[in-house]
Amino acid sequence: MNLRRLKYFVKIVDVGSLTQAADLLHIAQPALSQQLATLEGEVGQQLLLRTKRGVTPTEAGKVLYRHAQSILRQCDQAVVDMHAASRGLSGSVSVGLAPGTLAATLALPLLRILRARHPGIVPYLNENYGTTLSELIMSGRMDLAVLYGGRTAVHGLLFVPLLREPLYLVGPESLSAPEETVPLAALADYELYLPRGYNYVRKLVDEACTVGGVAARVVAEIESAKTLAAVMREGLGATIAPASLARELVVECDAWQSRIVEPAIEAPLALCQSDHLPLSEPAQAVKEILLELVAEIPGSFPKAKAPAKAATVP
Repeated sequence: MNLRRLKYFVKIVDVGSLTQAADLLHIAQPALSQQLATLEGEVGQQLLLRTKRGVTPTEAGKVLYRHAQSILRQCDQAVVDMHAASRGLSGSVSVGLAPGTLAATLALPLLRILRARHPGIVPYLNENYGTTLSELIMSGRMDLAVLYGGRTAVHGLLFVPLLREPLYLVGPESLSAPEETVPLAALADYELYLPRGYNYVRKLVDEACTVGGVAARVVAEIESAKTLAAVMREGLGATIAPASLARELVVECDAWQSRIVEPAIEAPLALCQSDHLPLSEPAQAVKEILLELVAEIPGSFPKAKAPAKAATVP
């Protein structure tokens, strides 16, 4: 196989027509058909099915299409990296930061260091739920993401463990504040405002309550940090949040926080990337900066720890 034939094949599948693909590639249709026949001969498989509406890939064709996309993307990135090596790092790097986590606090330090070290790199920062971010990484549309998760292996992702954030019960001044720590069983005494069940923190809370036989009273499910802060100000009830978000609520809403114990619940924060698409040179530089920033946070794991399979994370 050569890259030109792979490029032709991908274009044919994309448009679903030999005629249209030939027009877009500016070659004659007989020549394009010959290139396809040569490719099929090289792999020993029929790759396309002719129909009245055009062409569709066979099962073997679908497999080759996925690999061809990855191969062509890597070749394009290799050219970009070679040019970048001669004039300093440059290019776009997309980074996902899960909201309501310690990840959100990394944005400004990351931007400052990038401007100082690599002014040619243009970062794209996307604050979104972990599930969305991990899907973007698996599809190759995002380079890196900092999010909660990593307990369950999922094909397509690698992650570097960063740190573990303890979970806190957070409540308004109108509710009696417990001690600095609160046992898990005491959660049954509070009306709770939590995110939906697919959220990673919610999953941790639900699992702990199930194991501990605690009947948590969830009166509303809220995804918006602004709405949650409003609930705190109005004194409507309590919530459960990782340490970073808990601190914000305490400052913004004159709330109190109490660390959950017996047992403690901790949310693992991880740096996610694809397990099959290599990082570009600019993306690798951004990754190193993120690891440096996290290494300065007390309780972080050694940044040299080997990557492991990552989980999709809400």
